[in-house]
Amino acid sequence: MALLRDMTLGGFSDELAADSAAPGGGSVAALSGALGAALVSMVCRLTIGKKGYEEYEHEVKEVLAESEILRKRLLEAIDIDAKAFEKVMDAFAAPKSTDEEKSVRREMIQTAFKGACESPRRTAADCLEVLRLCARVADKTNTNAASDLGVGASNALAALESAAMNVLINLPSIKDDEYVDELRDEMEAIQEEGGILRTGVLREISVHIGGN
Repeated sequence: MALLRDMTLGGFSDELAADSAAPGGGSVAALSGALGAALVSMVCRLTIGKKGYEEYEHEVKEVLAESEILRKRLLEAIDIDAKAFEKVMDAFAAPKSTDEEKSVRREMIQTAFKGACESPRRTAADCLEVLRLCARVADKTNTNAASDLGVGASNALAALESAAMNVLINLPSIKDDEYVDELRDEMEAIQEEGGILRTGVLREISVHIGGN
């Protein structure tokens, strides 16, 4: 099967709309995060070399390098997430005729559910980094692209919250209480910081897009 990230937009949309569980929300979260990172890269490139932004050029170039790393990693996560969920389905399909098979199957299911948490967990963390980049350059980039930076931040927050949902929905199936508590606290903290960052970005750029 072709990589999801290499499909056309129409092809990916068709695959997403089909009656299969993967790709699903986790892959969409990763794609949304990648698009947010791409907008950060675009805004940086529209700033570098432009008159009036010379004092920020070094920092903007640093942010560009980081946003490109995140963009590529989030694109890869589209497929990683889909494959992680496929492992959950494979685990449930494992044989369970004997006590030994049942025991192996239970372990497979637990391992698969943790894998299905780890993929969106990484996506959420990467999307938070995208938001941090947005905040870092909100007052240092081309004001003609202010709305693009705002869309990037909004996309990254939506992606972060979507990834967090994909973590949280799997937690009730995991019997490792310490792991569950760790991820629940982590997702809460990430979402809180992400919301604060996006609000700050929109406040910073509002003067350039007709805001108050």
